[in-house]
Amino acid sequence: MQDETTTIERGRARDVLTGAQVLSGQLGKTIQRLRKAYNLSLSELAEQSGVAKSIISQIERNETNPTLATIWRLSQALDVSIERVLATGDEEPFIEKTSRADTPILVSDDGRVRLAIVGWIKTVEWLQWYEVTADPGGILESDPHQRGSVESLTVTEGVFEVEVSGTLQRARAGETLRYRCDRPHAVRCVDGPGRAIMVVIMKAAVME
Repeated sequence: MQDETTTIERGRARDVLTGAQVLSGQLGKTIQRLRKAYNLSLSELAEQSGVAKSIISQIERNETNPTLATIWRLSQALDVSIERVLATGDEEPFIEKTSRADTPILVSDDGRVRLAIVGWIKTVEWLQWYEVTADPGGILESDPHQRGSVESLTVTEGVFEVEVSGTLQRARAGETLRYRCDRPHAVRCVDGPGRAIMVVIMKAAVME
């Protein structure tokens, strides 16, 4: 999967290469803004990207035209797409579209609960959200998430039941259940077909 994603990103990078020279004046500001947003020093970014500190400094001061390979390494170290690095400015509109066919689907062990991953991959370490569809009797059993994590299940159709450490609670369409998910927990579709939106907040501050 990583190799496939890298190939796609590199393909996109070739498509935007023509604009790199034109955007060089903005490029330095973008790199500096992203670096500071991550609280990275020049030395730290150099270490993570493999790009010399002096080169990064020159890029930020718009004193050099970096190669595509250099821009690629910096974008990877800053965990952003190369398109974002080459964006024309802070006010650049941001709209992404993912087709239904390209939306990853997770399936429970019993095959009766399906989670469409509609959340953004870049937030997966602290925020996840899914579109849940379930057949009657379907159950999704989960191991504990990180300490302090909270899960929210908003039912849009059918009836769901959540069990956490032996405690049960049901919710119907229009109702929401929130619960600690840093311990074994299970979501069941009591009456269906069922639909819900599940949001997982990792390391929720409210539970610390």
